[in-house]
Amino acid sequence: MTSHAVESAAIDRAHLRHAIALAGAARERGDHPFGAIVVTPDGTIVEGLNSVVSATDPTGHAETNLVRLAAAALAPSVLTASTLYTSTEPCAMCAGAIYWSGIGRVVYALAEFELIQMVDAQEGIPTLALPCREVFARGGRSIDVVGPVPLPEAVAVHAGFWRSEQEL
Repeated sequence: MTSHAVESAAIDRAHLRHAIALAGAARERGDHPFGAIVVTPDGTIVEGLNSVVSATDPTGHAETNLVRLAAAALAPSVLTASTLYTSTEPCAMCAGAIYWSGIGRVVYALAEFELIQMVDAQEGIPTLALPCREVFARGGRSIDVVGPVPLPEAVAVHAGFWRSEQEL
């Protein structure tokens, strides 16, 4: 691995930890534990947290919220050159939003198949098992996808959350 690749991987991990910290903040306020950021080439960061519970919005996933915020704040050419970092692999809905936003790169920590092992239904609705790479592959433009990036904190932010929700 070249020194540039090692440095790039370290930067990706640092940004993923930021997204995971946002997932923790979402959880602390009573939302599902997901967080995401967009990082532009000049280092500008836009943050997004899950708001499914607090906004009573089933589309309030961290990535969809983030795409709305980033698209309002950044030019399309900047979005194309930016990277979206997310605590957990984007679901099919979020992958669609990312695709339509023009964001050019996605890096995620926890894989969808790992999340499904923790929760098979959200609010009684079975999880939609469709990896983001499959959604992106159906589009007419390529998106660079990196993940899963194994980080223990990406698993830890979910610990006990889904079990307690399913028992309600």
